[in-house]
Amino acid sequence: MEKPNIHSSGERADLLKEFKHSLAQLKQQKIKLIIHAGTPKTGTTSLQTYLDKRQRKLRGKGILYPHNLDKIQNPTAPKHQWFEKNLVSAHLDYFLENINNIISQVKEDTHMIILSSEGIYNYWWDFPEQSKAVLSELAELFDIEVWVWFREPLAFIESYYKQCIRNPQTENNPCYGKNLSFAEMLDFDWFSQHLNYQGFVSECQAVFGENAVSAFKYEGDVVQQVIQKLGLATPDDNPTPRQNKSLNSASIALLKTINQYDMKAKDKALLIPHLKQIDEIMANYADETLIDDESRKRVLQLYRPITF
Repeated sequence: MEKPNIHSSGERADLLKEFKHSLAQLKQQKIKLIIHAGTPKTGTTSLQTYLDKRQRKLRGKGILYPHNLDKIQNPTAPKHQWFEKNLVSAHLDYFLENINNIISQVKEDTHMIILSSEGIYNYWWDFPEQSKAVLSELAELFDIEVWVWFREPLAFIESYYKQCIRNPQTENNPCYGKNLSFAEMLDFDWFSQHLNYQGFVSECQAVFGENAVSAFKYEGDVVQQVIQKLGLATPDDNPTPRQNKSLNSASIALLKTINQYDMKAKDKALLIPHLKQIDEIMANYADETLIDDESRKRVLQLYRPITF
């Protein structure tokens, strides 16, 4: 039987009070909780891989990068996708269970926890109010800081378009796994709102606090930036190679053809390794950009920048 969802603010408050008591037994002050929210295509996979492979080393410095609870379903993903999945679906009982699991991993010397998933940015606008209320309540447990990297808007939104085409179709999502041109996808508010960088920062500030967001300009090496921020730089600490490369226009054209079929997610996933091989072969023949001149103008009109 599926567990009842926690909608009552009273029930949530009781659970959070329990968590706070558990943490207080270990710590005299709040633990810093870093929420790395992406954005997509800003070296997130490389960073997550780096942190995941160095969990023991991080532990030695009082930093907890929790084991990925999604590994049962996706053994190669070192990120915390449960974060946005539970919040989008408002399965707040599952979300708080995961928070409790993390608290159980805290030791006396733990002063920082890092959670990372670019889906937090992807789905931020899909979180219902009760889910954002829970996020706000987390500030009662932790000293929260949101880390987010932003790319130049044209490069970002084109990469995000490619990712949407690559993703399997998802119920209630107008863009994932569809046979849409870039211009057609830009007509969907769900897609174009991802250009509202300032809107995301402002909403996070409203939820977590005015000083809770650290926004960075993406300049190609997030791993090294985080190494320096965490004070981890050592002679043998080499950055993780760039991963999750965007597909070229030829591969996107193939994917759009594939997206005309009602394909199961697991079957589409089986095609991706073969598509990557095609992508390498076609690299010298395919166009680099999928954005036409008119769409380029629209992107720049929709873009809401932030000041770094």
